[in-house]
Parts: sequence; structure tokens; C-alpha cells
Amino acid sequence: MKLMLTCKQASKIISQSLDMPLSWSDRMKLRFHLFICNACSRFNRQLHLLRLAVNRVTQLTENDSAIKLPVDAKIRISATIETKMHELK
Repeated sequence: MKLMLTCKQASKIISQSLDMPLSWSDRMKLRFHLFICNACSRFNRQLHLLRLAVNRVTQLTENDSAIKLPVDAKIRISATIETKMHELK
């Protein structure tokens, strides 16, 4: 098992961890990398903060009765986001 990740590999695993659970091996390799790499640790924190912010905005806007969006627009937006997410993988 190769323990040392490059920053590029670490950033990819960090991104994947937002969408799916990591294997034990990937978690350990990432933990070790984050322990020694300030840049990737910062990226990890920023990505998690960004996700929290997006979730918070989503909650606020979905529950705001003053915001009206046609159902077909919601469907198009969701489909576009889903397509882009698959393209990034």
C-alpha cells in the first residue's frame, strides 16, 4: 500500500469524500497527507465550509415562500446539476 499521496490525488479524494464514503485505505492515506500538507488541509476545510454554506442557502431558499420558481425550472436546474456532477467524476 503506497501511503504518500500527491496533492492532486489528495484533492480528488477530498472531493470524492463529499459524495461517497471512502475506503479505509483512502481515509488513512488522506489523513496522513492532511497531517503534513497545509495547503490540502486548507482546501479540505474550504470545501467543507463551501458545502455547509450551499446547504444552508438551499434550506433557506427552499423554505422561503416569497421565492417562486416554476416546477419545470426546478427540474431543468436539477438535471443540469446532475449532469455536471457526473461530468466532474
